[in-house]
Amino acid sequence: KRQDAMYTNPEKAREFVERTGVGSLAVAIGTAHGFYKGEPRLDFDRLAEIRKVVSVPLVLHGASSVPQEAVAAVNAHGGNVAGASGVPEDLLRRAAASAICKINIDTDLRLAVTAAIRTLLAERPETFDPRAYLSAGREAVREMVRHKIRAVLGSSGQA
Repeated sequence: KRQDAMYTNPEKAREFVERTGVGSLAVAIGTAHGFYKGEPRLDFDRLAEIRKVVSVPLVLHGASSVPQEAVAAVNAHGGNVAGASGVPEDLLRRAAASAICKINIDTDLRLAVTAAIRTLLAERPETFDPRAYLSAGREAVREMVRHKIRAVLGSSGQA
């Protein structure tokens, strides 16, 4: 099927890992980089098939949940990321609890920092010192990472 061409083929994944000796493998099971245009559907059956034939850690790229409160904050303060959506956190929890060892959430982190900076600059227009607004951005990223570790990825206390 044409749709299957966008997903990782378990047998080709096995062959790729054996031939290359990679240390981990990013799999395509229905996630996409950036904002989603439609409803993400993760193929957990495919993930289970891949896990059976591949022994290296599996990575999920393009797995940001795109928190709507961050989108709203960006848009309320001059941004334009209307209609942005991502992978629901319950699906990410399920992936983390199964075969996925690493989940990439860069879009969520970029949204957090952008929302914090835009909000601070809008609420305190006299601010021009990058230390002030970059500190707010760093704190927003720190809070997003805490949330993901504790509530989504299930990795709290795993170090």
